[in-house]
This record gives sequence, structure tokens and C-alpha cells, in this order.
Amino acid sequence: MPATTRALAATPLLALLVAAGLSGCNGAPAAPAAAADPKPLVLDNCGTEVPVEAAPQRILTIKSSTLELALALGAGDRIIGSAFSDGPLPDDLAASAEGIDVVSDKVPSKEAVLELEPDLVFAGWESNFSVDGAGERADLQKLGITTYVAPAACKAPGYMPDPLTFDAVFDGFAEAGQLLGEQDAASALIAEQRAALDEIAPDDRGLTALWYSSGTDQPFVGAGIGAPQMIMSAAGLDNVFADVHDTWTSSSWELIAEADPDVIVLVDAAWNTAESKIALLTSNPVTSELDAVQNQRFVIVDFPATEAGIRNVDAVESIVTQLGER
Repeated sequence: MPATTRALAATPLLALLVAAGLSGCNGAPAAPAAAADPKPLVLDNCGTEVPVEAAPQRILTIKSSTLELALALGAGDRIIGSAFSDGPLPDDLAASAEGIDVVSDKVPSKEAVLELEPDLVFAGWESNFSVDGAGERADLQKLGITTYVAPAACKAPGYMPDPLTFDAVFDGFAEAGQLLGEQDAASALIAEQRAALDEIAPDDRGLTALWYSSGTDQPFVGAGIGAPQMIMSAAGLDNVFADVHDTWTSSSWELIAEADPDVIVLVDAAWNTAESKIALLTSNPVTSELDAVQNQRFVIVDFPATEAGIRNVDAVESIVTQLGER
């Protein structure tokens, strides 16, 4: 198109623009541009889309890790119930949990969940959501109940942390802050925990260690990509099962005897205490000959600190302190 033609074609548009400008000069306010509606935040949670349109007001937590995180973020007054807790709360959170009903010692049924009328079910494991558990995520979503799993517990490829790191744990705190409408509290918690972690001087003796979680006939131990590995590594311990590409794994007493760890980390739970584990290790013909057993080189970690959550940094500090006493 010749330049003159282009200019003529543009004249009507130009005239309109000039007219609009003149009318504005005459005192008529220009109509404001329509503001685009902000898109709601949508979290990709273990492969399930979780829209976040408003902070939840009726929260049900499943597992200690989620209850403790929600309390630490200041959402305690919106928690209508907790379930499947792994042990007592830390002293600094106990007061903020007063009045929160314990719905179930295990995973609550779907009927129990619906009776509470939560707008959010915050779960520690994906398996908490099932037909035989709290209900399937899609079904709960259809009923207007948001479901969310702690990201560190995701199992699908591309979602499971591989390996779990403290950065991933802290990212989980930040995302929970978005979900619960407590972003500032999450930022403060992360800053506090990063500073505490930076203050810990790992044991530098090059000690090898076994993370003994549970099991009698067949021990269940910490493997190479989960919370046990993350915690032991930060404490300066070399995991004897670090080459197993899993979070936890089943092993054998013979393999443990062959690994001959310098230190044994014992998980202390009400249903499987550290004392009972020591009794088993000292009476088992295979493990009783281990140098770590004969010299009582045990360190103890509370069960709620063994999954990704707000107690992980404290677990590192506790292990380092206990190692220094041996």
C-alpha cells in the first residue's frame, strides 16, 4: 500500500483519537481502563491442582508434621481438629494447640472428615487420602473441600524430592504460608530455621551411621534420599545405606552387621521406643557383636522429627550434641 493510502486510511482513527483527547481537555474524565481480574493462585500439589482463592477457616490436619507447621505459622485458631499425631507437641507449640480436638489416633474416615465440615484437609502423606482413609482427593474437592499434602511426601516422579534437602523443606513452609494465608509468618520461620541450621557445626570425625526406624525381624532403615539422609548428612554422619535410592528401606541384620556403623541413630516412638530397640540390638546374636552396640554409641531422635517438617533442624542439632557427649 502506498504511503499516501496508508495515511488516508489512518485518518478516521486519528480523528477519533484527537477527538477523545480534546474531550478529555474539556474536563470530562477519561474512562478508566477495565482492570483485569487477578487469576487465583493454583498450586500443583503432588500432581493435583489446588486453587487458593482465600485463606481456609476450618482446617483439619493429619499427621504431626502438618499440625506443627500450621501452628508454627499462626493458624492454630483455624484448626478445627487434628488426627494421626506421632507424639506430643514441642513445648513451644503446646499452648497454641489447647482446645484443638483430636479427631482420631489414626487416619480419620471420610465420614468423620465430612462431619467436621472442613474447608481444608492438610495431610502429611498422600496415602492419607484414600477410599479407606479420609476420602479420595477428587471426591473431597467436588464437595468443596480443599486437599493438600506436604510436598516432601509426594511420591510421583517429578514431585518426590530426589533427594530431600533443607531448601525443599523450607520451600514447603513457604507454600504452606501461601495456602494458609500466612506468608509473613512463613518467611519469618524460614529465616529463623536457616539461621539455626547455619549455626550448627557438623561432627567432623567422619563417622558412619545406621538410621534404625523400626522393625524386629526385618529392620526398616533410613535410605539415601529422604529425611534421615538429609538430617544425618547435616550432622556430619555418613549413612551406611546412602546408596539405596529411596527414602526408607527394608534391610537385614546381616547387612547391618556387614556395614558395621560407628553410630546407630534410634527413632523413639511411643509404639516402638528407643529403649526397646536397644534391648533388641543387644540381645540379637548378629547385632550384639557390633562395636556401636557394645559401646552404646546410640543417638536418639523423636519420631515426629524424622519426617520433613519444622523439627528437622532441631534434630540435626540434637544429634550433633549427642555425638559430642560420646
